[in-house]
Amino acid sequence: MKNERIKGLGTALITPFDANGNVDYKALARLLDTQLTGKVDYIVVLGTTGEAATMTEEEKREVRTFIRQYVAGRLPLVLGVGGNNTAAVCESLKAIDLTGFEAILSVCPYYNKPNQEGLFQHFCAVAKASPVLVILYNVPGRTGVNLLPETVMRIYEAVPDKIVGIKEASGNVEQIKRLIDERQKANADFLVISGDDGIACQIMEAGGAGLISVASNAFPEDFWDIVHKKDQAKQAKYEQMVRLLFKEGNPVGIKAVLAQKGIIQNYLRLPLVPASKELSRQLSAVSIQIQKELA
Repeated sequence: MKNERIKGLGTALITPFDANGNVDYKALARLLDTQLTGKVDYIVVLGTTGEAATMTEEEKREVRTFIRQYVAGRLPLVLGVGGNNTAAVCESLKAIDLTGFEAILSVCPYYNKPNQEGLFQHFCAVAKASPVLVILYNVPGRTGVNLLPETVMRIYEAVPDKIVGIKEASGNVEQIKRLIDERQKANADFLVISGDDGIACQIMEAGGAGLISVASNAFPEDFWDIVHKKDQAKQAKYEQMVRLLFKEGNPVGIKAVLAQKGIIQNYLRLPLVPASKELSRQLSAVSIQIQKELA
């Protein structure tokens, strides 16, 4: 494989904020400590879960630098770099200091709703512009477009030296299995990574290479077991928790849980707002119940 280090459990890291709306670096250090001791295999920085869409370029630069220096090579790092303006994404890849990052995670262009040919040309351009490896990111629920398996294969065949994998968050298990089958038939050298906490075992059993997880921000050890041991019983125990984490949007749920654990303060940036009292109550109750069952 191009990069064996991007396998297993990756955490889609949240970005903690304080009451004034600034990045809370003390909380970020605490969160990184839980990831470093929690057996996660790599960290995805400034993706959707990190609320990168509401951060300035200067803030993103400072967060990248802080995490790179704090982790200090102890875990591989992946950086979210995407957008719906192909030229702008390619230009940003020239400007960003990617020292210490194994790869970028690049989402399908959103809002524009390109067809499959547009997606193909977009990702070919991004891959050619990137100085590091590229993980494609398919999340139709957010982007309004679905990157189909045949298009993924076309992108890989066009730039095989750059495409290391795809984070598949379509929620369509049959589509993901079809992509895994196509990859295996072609003996293609890229990873199919689950982007959904709730179906990680299914994707792993079908030949997937792991999970990029939201839940592992708060439960790294348990989700390491789910991924590395294909622990379907443990995944089943988290079924309700995973549903609740996304009930009012991401990272609303996971930030509520992390705040309940005392790791961060529960602040988000508009247009996102903190979890409702009822959702917070449900998350706390389910978290306590899971820990009792796993004790």
